[in-house]
Parts: sequence; C-alpha cells; structure tokens
Amino acid sequence: MSKLPEKTDTDRRRFVAGAAVVGGTVAIAPGVTLMAAGRPADEAVTDKVRWGLLIDSNKCDQGCNACVTACKAENGIPDFGRPATDAQWIRKVDVTDPQTGNSFSLPVMCQHCEHPPCADVCPTGASFKRADGIVLVDKHICIGCRYCMMACPYKARSFVHEPVANQKPHAPRGMGTVESCTLCVHRVDRGAIPACVEACVGAQRGAMVFGDLNDPNSLISRRLREYPSTQIRADLRLNTGVRYRGI
Repeated sequence: MSKLPEKTDTDRRRFVAGAAVVGGTVAIAPGVTLMAAGRPADEAVTDKVRWGLLIDSNKCDQGCNACVTACKAENGIPDFGRPATDAQWIRKVDVTDPQTGNSFSLPVMCQHCEHPPCADVCPTGASFKRADGIVLVDKHICIGCRYCMMACPYKARSFVHEPVANQKPHAPRGMGTVESCTLCVHRVDRGAIPACVEACVGAQRGAMVFGDLNDPNSLISRRLREYPSTQIRADLRLNTGVRYRGI
C-alpha cells in the first residue's frame, strides 16, 4: 500500500485557521489542570510531536456517553435520531465475549493511523495526515466519493446527507462530503485537550488520556510503558494513534 506525501503546508492548515497561542494552565475539572503549550498559528506542524489517545475500557462505563455528547456539542454535529445515517465522529461500542459473557464498552473514532488507508485511496488528496499524526479531511476538495469510508477498517467516517446549518467556525461541514474525528485539532493547536477527553475527566471516569506519543515523559507514554495496551486491528500494521487497554 503506497503512502501519500505528507501535506503539512499552511494552505492545508486553513482547516484550523484561527488557532492562537495560549499560555499558562487550563482548568478542566475541580482540582485538575492541564499545562497549555499553544503553538503560534503561523508555525508549521512538525513530526516532533505525535498526538495520541489511550482509552481504558476498564474505566469506561457502559451507561456513560459523556464523550459522545461533548463531541457533538463541540463540533456542531446534530442528532436526527437516525443512527444508520447520522454523522458520528465518535460512538460507543458494546462488546461481549460469546464464550465468557464478559462485556465492556469503549468509544471508537478515527484511529489517526500513521499509515491511513483513507489517505491512500482518496483521489483528490482531501484525506490527509498532518505531520503530528492527526488525520483530517479538507472539505474544500472532498468530492464525496466515499472511497475513504470503504477503506477505513474502523467505520470511523460519516457522509453528510443533510443540509448543514449552525456550523461551528472551527469545524467546517458540508452536505455531500465525508467527515470524521479531528482529535479536536482546533483545541490541540491552542494547547488544550480534545472535548471528549475533557468530558471524560469532568465525569470523573478517567478513561481517556491524551498526549504526545513521541515524548517519553508524557502521561500517555508513561501509561503505555506501565500497562499493556493494544490497537484495534493491530494485524493491519497501521500504527494507530489511538490505543486501548482492557480489550
């Protein structure tokens, strides 16, 4: 499977236009803060950082949908009550072992692969991976062919069937285009964490950890060293940026 060239120039980053520098700390829950290290809007994205997400299914309550609700609110994704066609940037999946009856719940979203199949099959280059590992869709050149949806082994992409209203400036959407989780790139670029992670912390679940996989001292890197984790469909060798514990 061939690998497309990285598309990290400034015109690609219009998707996150308006990102600003933020310093100091960000409060995400009582007694919990995140050190903010924002990046100047005109500074190119580099591969010195690789953003990732670690999800602990042992701490993910089957009845909790805080991450899903937060994602929809943050990115202006409406719920028409039609699961088969409604856009889902993140969804909760209940899994049961047929032999033991053991069941657990976990959120599934774009896995932000190092070698994204969606980018390989996209005829226009609309699907692309930033140098820091975040996989995005450029709505300006997406033609809605849905090849990326067929190529994604995680069913993590949605097609916009309805006319779009009340869009969020940081999350452009358009009928006839494909979309998926952006890891809240607009927040990450200003030194904050994705909305789903913030909501998980706020719900006192602690099932999600976000950070730099390239930094050995980051919390996510330390957790990955301390406890076993896995990738969904690790056999595909896509080297996903989203890892799971307890599955």
